[in-house]
Amino acid sequence: MSRIIVIGAGVGGLAAAMRLQHAGHDVTVLEQFDRVGGKLGVIEHDGFVFDTGPSLVTMPHVLTELFDETGAPVHERVHLERLPVAARYRFPDGTVLDLPDTIDAIPAELDRALGPGSGAQWTSFLRRAEQIWDVTHGPFLESPMSVRTMIGGIATPRDVRAVAPWRSLRGLGSDHLRDSRLAMLLDRYATYTGSDPRRAPAALASVPWAEQAWGSWYVRGGLGRIATAMHDRFVELGGTVELGVEVARVSTDRTGRVDGVVTADGSTRPADVVVANADARQVYDRLLPRRAARLPRVLLRRSTPSLSGFVLLLALDDPPADQPHHHVLFAEDYDEEFDAVFGFNGPPRPVARPTVYISAPDDPEIVPGPGTGSWFVLVNAPRHDPGQGVDWDAEGLAERYADQIMRVMADRGLDVRDRVRHRIFVSPADLERRTMTPGGSIYGSSSNGPRAAFLRPKNTSPVPGLYLVGGSSHPGGGLPLVMLSAKIVAGLIGEG
Repeated sequence: MSRIIVIGAGVGGLAAAMRLQHAGHDVTVLEQFDRVGGKLGVIEHDGFVFDTGPSLVTMPHVLTELFDETGAPVHERVHLERLPVAARYRFPDGTVLDLPDTIDAIPAELDRALGPGSGAQWTSFLRRAEQIWDVTHGPFLESPMSVRTMIGGIATPRDVRAVAPWRSLRGLGSDHLRDSRLAMLLDRYATYTGSDPRRAPAALASVPWAEQAWGSWYVRGGLGRIATAMHDRFVELGGTVELGVEVARVSTDRTGRVDGVVTADGSTRPADVVVANADARQVYDRLLPRRAARLPRVLLRRSTPSLSGFVLLLALDDPPADQPHHHVLFAEDYDEEFDAVFGFNGPPRPVARPTVYISAPDDPEIVPGPGTGSWFVLVNAPRHDPGQGVDWDAEGLAERYADQIMRVMADRGLDVRDRVRHRIFVSPADLERRTMTPGGSIYGSSSNGPRAAFLRPKNTSPVPGLYLVGGSSHPGGGLPLVMLSAKIVAGLIGEG
């Protein structure tokens, strides 16, 4: 049995802690904030409950597996609901598409909304996306990252042709999607990893396939209940969670192996193994000696930070009827949006007319009473970078941008300005402070470029006994990948 300290009680840290405690280790989780969940945050105000991070569960079998393999069926802990409509999409020409949540029903609805032949185009693309999934999910998502594993996993010339590592997601889509609205729909999936579809690898085609193959799910009471369920199961297994404890550095012995952590108050916590559920840049810039972190820092400097997001939390009276759970109002110029967010053709800048995503659950458990709504509104935004980009703390900027988003929603047919009881906004600077993520980059590194997967930090580190878990490390961000990251780390550490 090893003494293990997990730094951070985000989903990755809690999932790793559950698995390691169940495997026989003595695990303590240290969390600097006053609640668990990390980026799976929750804000409660005047009876309204808002998820401030992920608002969608995809690949639900990964969550089910986590609880099954640690002795507690997931249905006993959270109430998962499959959504009948994955999302409503409004395109710049005014076309509205209610995308079904079952893959077999999608082609007919595409033909109805976008015109005959649209369903066949998307079906053709999904066939290629499924091939990519079949080739990549084992070596790229479910195994520790190494050049040998990843290259070895693409075993044949046919596999290489399927993955097409030399192509972008948009380039692959152009082989199948002649309708510009379908191309826009595909582009959006690059943002699931904080990336630009013009530069993200074709392998990301597996993202829409996985979402549509397993469906879109919601947790009754809000997704924050996932973190609560993880915490409770971990404690039942005998683990310990300490809130309000900030780790200042990871300590090592004379051989260079991890021997514990030092907290901000100067106390030392001994450990045989440390698992860092923190942004990789924070780990290598702040928690480790410069010599030990030299190579990972070099690789991180070569990667492109992911985009951030600007969040509006709207407490509404008399919300519009027939509002879908997920709603996307596409930008008139998607390329201009990516140029602005990533700083192409000029410095990074807030998008004047961004794509707007709304999550509007029909859930009585997150509102104070009938006739009210808790809406989560998100737009892509450049990271907080006062020196070379956008200073989101500049006086009045966040307030003005919140007003701008509300006007854009109204222009696109969803005007709720006269229904707002309370409005809370969370800028990239706020995200940086709330999640200790540099610049508020939601996913750590983006997937921009064919080498992005190899620049993403490994789950192992140059320091023996130190492991990384979470969205900024392999295999990436999003609830299912973060939980797969935890499974990889637990497998690397082994049983107690």
